[in-house]
Amino acid sequence: MTIHHAPRALYIHIPFCTNKCHYCDFTSYVLKGQPVDDYLDALEREMERTISVLPPERIDTVFVGGGTPTVLTPPQMERFLAAVRKHFPLSPDVEFSMEANPGTTDADKLAAMYAGGVNRISFGVQSFNNTLLERIGRIHNVEDVYRSLENARAAGFTNLSIDLMFGLPGQTVELLADSVQKALALELPHYSLYSLKVEENTLFHKLYERNELPLPTEDEDLNMYLLLIEQLKAGGYQHYEISNFARPGYESKHNSTYWRNEPYYGLGAGAHGYANRERHVNIKGVQPYIDATLSRLPRLDTETISELEAMEDFMMVGLRLLDGIRTADFTRQFDGKTLESYFGPIIDKHLNDGLMERLEDERGAGYRLTDKGVLLGNEVFGSFIGLEV
Repeated sequence: MTIHHAPRALYIHIPFCTNKCHYCDFTSYVLKGQPVDDYLDALEREMERTISVLPPERIDTVFVGGGTPTVLTPPQMERFLAAVRKHFPLSPDVEFSMEANPGTTDADKLAAMYAGGVNRISFGVQSFNNTLLERIGRIHNVEDVYRSLENARAAGFTNLSIDLMFGLPGQTVELLADSVQKALALELPHYSLYSLKVEENTLFHKLYERNELPLPTEDEDLNMYLLLIEQLKAGGYQHYEISNFARPGYESKHNSTYWRNEPYYGLGAGAHGYANRERHVNIKGVQPYIDATLSRLPRLDTETISELEAMEDFMMVGLRLLDGIRTADFTRQFDGKTLESYFGPIIDKHLNDGLMERLEDERGAGYRLTDKGVLLGNEVFGSFIGLEV
């Protein structure tokens, strides 16, 4: 691969939450009783060890996820953000995102975030229906959403995004339509829209196993997704990735790193990283993570990615972008090899079945999903994995 530069994207994981949502299988722990300050010490140690092993040239995007990073107190937030700036050379126009839960962002905390360099906030709203919010284990209500967004704007934030979920237990197309209208009325620059996945080791999985989770049917789920696409496009938003919509210029630059199969630093408990054809995942438990950083990088597992696996990843994640993939990018990333020589038969199949189409524009020749392909995206992505070449 010819991506020999150090990662220009940085992900940092804050694993603490006020409570555990019923659908969540992320590395997250209820805040009460957790050694938060010790964790921030450990994060700084991991930063120091990381940059000594893989020195950064410049960082164009930072994403702080969780958990709920905004459960940090204002002093903890100031300290954490100062450590990021100390160890990583942030570009003057860096996109610095932080996830937030409505109700956890008062004026003092937002001021600390803004002063510390955060310039984009992604709020986990999920729904504008209080009954549904309670059903999925969220502790905020709709009023918290409006107040949090108002506080963020008052603090100076203009690049704001919210997550909405569909396919929730007891959710109907009508309930979703109401949430979408309320979301659009906020006139935010970015929206992320996710279908509920019932993951193992969650309360929802236990209920599902007992046949006690009243999920929408597949047809209802599809109708919800179609409604979202229709309403967001009608509101003037570009559908730039399978699950994401934005005003021009407000696409998530950090997430685009993942979708373009480019390297990124991953720090914190349970965080993933990718650089020099190597993927790693960090130790997940808070105290084990803290202890590990005292003597080493806190790796749980490290895996060398073969060139073919990296090519498969390029196809699978790149086609999530509605702008598609470019043959020149593939050739540049894989030392002159051509996309068609590895994936030609699969591409031809999807061109014939109407799930992909050729494109030619100022960025060169390439391929993208058709409208039909967007609805059957997982089928297309999966077809590029596990090839024998």
